[in-house]
Amino acid sequence: MVGLATGSPASAQNAIRDTEIEGIIHEWSAPVFTAMGLEPSEVEILLINDNDLNAFATRGRIMGVNTGLILRTRSPNELLGVIAHEAGHIKNRHTLRDGAQGAAMQPMLMTMALGALALAAGSPQAGAVLLGNSQYFGTLSALRYMTHQEGEADNTGARALENAGESGRGLVNFFENFRSQEVFSDARRFPYFRSHPLSSDRIENLRRFVSEQSNYHRTDSPERIAQHALILAKIHAFMDDPIQTLRDYPESDVSLPGRYARSIAWYRDGQTEKALNAVDALLTEQPDNPYFWELRGQILFEEGRPAEAIGAHRRSVELRPDAPLLRINLAHALIETHDPANLDPAIAELKRATALENDNTMGWRLLSQAYASQGKEGEARLASAEMYFAAGAEVQATQFALRARDMLDPGTAEWTRAMDIVFASGATQQDIDDVDRRNSRRDRGGVIPAS
Repeated sequence: MVGLATGSPASAQNAIRDTEIEGIIHEWSAPVFTAMGLEPSEVEILLINDNDLNAFATRGRIMGVNTGLILRTRSPNELLGVIAHEAGHIKNRHTLRDGAQGAAMQPMLMTMALGALALAAGSPQAGAVLLGNSQYFGTLSALRYMTHQEGEADNTGARALENAGESGRGLVNFFENFRSQEVFSDARRFPYFRSHPLSSDRIENLRRFVSEQSNYHRTDSPERIAQHALILAKIHAFMDDPIQTLRDYPESDVSLPGRYARSIAWYRDGQTEKALNAVDALLTEQPDNPYFWELRGQILFEEGRPAEAIGAHRRSVELRPDAPLLRINLAHALIETHDPANLDPAIAELKRATALENDNTMGWRLLSQAYASQGKEGEARLASAEMYFAAGAEVQATQFALRARDMLDPGTAEWTRAMDIVFASGATQQDIDDVDRRNSRRDRGGVIPAS
């Protein structure tokens, strides 16, 4: 996608990024998170490039939502309802279903112990039955535990929706749409309903609760409905085959989502001039839309015209200066002109982008590349250390940080940051002293004596 590039390192490997979609979803969700007692800026919502219907919550207040789930929502309120439910898991610390594993293990071990005792007491048949059923009892316990968690997350999400002035009806409708999942075998269920057990009782309990709330009959605003349609169009246009997109959004569809989808499809199909003309028509109507400028810059950049892309990307940054991905786009175009005069402006954009989003590996990688092009090896290695540190690759982060330290002036902010990465990655002062001794020996004789 425009910015639908690989996500931040905190994300899963198939996470994607898009400033526009992320902005819309966070705009909808922030009041709900606040009503739940969560700080919106601390909740990270990842877009997962997967057509399966799924969503999850994990440690660190991270929530993942598959594009496949988004595309199967029929209204903004349904999507917001799912997000509220997952936030309920975060609020209630249900993340990764850690407790479910423990809930399964205890009865399984107890049943196995009883089976072993029966065998020891001379009842091999009873012992064999108990041992054979130990996993079954464990699974039942885990299922009960997970069902309880789901009910808690339903209620927490529904209360937050009500307190934020939103209806909980969308969450009920979403579950109702997939009621048939409860009779499917695990192999046939969507992944979401394997980890989120669904039952008629659960749906009816939730329906009873939300129907009693004062905002139950509140409907989505026309603006939000238009935003939802745009999200669906953009995901389809970037994820589906261009021919399919042009079939789903024919030229007879003159809506904004339809024209947006076609411009993306033409760009992805290699029809560059047709795509640019379509984007220019959108910009004529909305000259201050940063995402139309972003798309224009992306089309030119990927067509091998980075110098022409700079103006469009710069305009997108002017319109959304707080969006790190847009700054990274601009910096990338500046770097790819291979004009030394563009390196300082690129570095300035990347430093601001990584200050806004310090776990963006793309930003750090480009910063390393820009510094290396200027012959600033210490700064380049430090940026590489930041990239690996953000990605959780502690060994590589330490290695690059130690190399950067040896090339940077002691006591500078950059030298201090290199040392911070070394220590944060688990190294000790003794480890650093050992490295210094080995380097000293190598400098003196070129050979490290056997220890």
